[in-house]
Order: sequence, then C-alpha cells, then structure tokens
Amino acid sequence: MVSFFTALNELSDTIQQALQNRTPHLNGEKYLTNREVCQLLRISSRTLQNWRDTGKIQYIRLKGKILYKESEIFIFL
Repeated sequence: MVSFFTALNELSDTIQQALQNRTPHLNGEKYLTNREVCQLLRISSRTLQNWRDTGKIQYIRLKGKILYKESEIFIFL
C-alpha cells in the first residue's frame, strides 16, 4: 500500500512540473514567456523590456503576464 502512495506522489510531482513548464497556446499559436524570449534571443530581461517600451517587439498582456507570439519572434529575428 505504501508503494501506491509513493507512486501517486511521484505522479503528482510530475504533473505539477509539466504544468509549470508548459507554454500557453491560443488559436494554434504558441506564446513565449519573458524568460523564454530572453533565452532564445540571448538578451537580458532589461533589453527585452526596452524593446517592448520602444515598440520594437510586439507582445500581449494576459492577466498581468507578458507573452510573445513565437511566430512574431522568429519574424523579428
């Protein structure tokens, strides 16, 4: 019986990790977070904020979270 609860806890941990690492999709479009865009473009978060502020890069704000369309990031490149 103990192994059942151990397996259940491991499954719960795996699901929580998958939910934290997921990338939101909307209408078939993949959206990236600040961290993902910074890693992809190899820039700092301050540079990314500057690009947002000056209109160099498009973004959306959804419930206080800033997201970027993956397709637009590749066009920007």
